[in-house]
Amino acid sequence: MFDAYYFLTGGTSGIGAETARVLAKRGVRVVMAVRDMKKAEMVKERIIRENPEADIILFEIDLSSLSSVARFCSQFLSQDLPLNILINNAGVFSPNLEFSEEKIELTFATNFLGHYLLTEMLIEKMIDTAEKSGIEGRIINLSSVIHNWVKPDCFSFPKLLHPIRYNGTRAYAQSKLATILHAKALSKQLKDRNANVTINAVHPGIVKTGIIRAHKGLFTDSLFLIASKLLKSISQVGVNNTCFPFCLNSTVMAQHGNKFILFFLTLDSFLFFCIPNQSFVIIIIHALTHL
Repeated sequence: MFDAYYFLTGGTSGIGAETARVLAKRGVRVVMAVRDMKKAEMVKERIIRENPEADIILFEIDLSSLSSVARFCSQFLSQDLPLNILINNAGVFSPNLEFSEEKIELTFATNFLGHYLLTEMLIEKMIDTAEKSGIEGRIINLSSVIHNWVKPDCFSFPKLLHPIRYNGTRAYAQSKLATILHAKALSKQLKDRNANVTINAVHPGIVKTGIIRAHKGLFTDSLFLIASKLLKSISQVGVNNTCFPFCLNSTVMAQHGNKFILFFLTLDSFLFFCIPNQSFVIIIIHALTHL
């Protein structure tokens, strides 16, 4: 039954937990790499109560720590498990300037560098799995439309690390822009190698997950109150947003590679907008059925 291995970071809450639930329901083996094993066990138990046949494997990882990522990858690869899908979902927002154990700005270390190293260390396994199984491997980078807030002259670490002028939102935006740039670069490398693996960046929309709750304030709360009337719940986004690219027509994926940002609004039909000569194909879509 469990022919495919889907790998997910940050599956203990929000979109990640819902994605894990839906994938398990679809009958695939879900590998969850998490920082908080206690929370992960609770999510696993909840999923198994709903679906007793669910197969979920838990690994501990701290994505803000490069040594932890390297240690995890060595542990995972030593088990010689196949790897079909990689969902780089985990993320943090820090309103204050904080550093990882390697003395790297925490948001950038977690949201980008950790996932970058994770992907680079697992990519050969994904290529090998795709070649042996004949099934296309797919990588999903959870990004954000907020990456547009970073202008070319603002992608600057000296400005980012200023102890007084540190801006958590700008740091978050910069980390998400980096995930998109990584997707674009890796997509080209995979194409040049003729590898049967694709990578895409996904914008989940505005959802009140733990990251949004970290943006406490009158402006953010008011914005979410208005937006929540139009946008999806966590369960709807988890079902549609991260799972949709797995089901997307492979010809479309091959044509556009890493050029996807998915927005989910409360529409009553599928709407596809392909914008020529732009960095992304923007897809606004509403799933007509709930899994």
